[in-house]
Amino acid sequence: MYTVDGIAYAGNQQELIEIMAVRALPDYVLWVKFTNGEIKTFDFKPYLDKPVYAPLKDEEVFRSVYVDSGIPMWCDGDIDIAPERLNQDGVSAAKTA
Repeated sequence: MYTVDGIAYAGNQQELIEIMAVRALPDYVLWVKFTNGEIKTFDFKPYLDKPVYAPLKDEEVFRSVYVDSGIPMWCDGDIDIAPERLNQDGVSAAKTA
């Protein structure tokens, strides 16, 4: 249990994960650098069938990814993905070499 601003939460407090840099790679893969120094790659292909991510099937749109407030975004902020998802399902760059 932990407390933040006088509110008690169950479990252990998780480290806030943010993105420092993101780059689109070929075949709908993201290269992601986290604020904790980790670098991972994330295969975005499985997400492209979800309606919210359908615009990213256009490779030019996918390549337009940018970071705003520690979150990767597309389309002027209309599309984003949680840094926690990228961290949890990403593959360490050391393992992809």
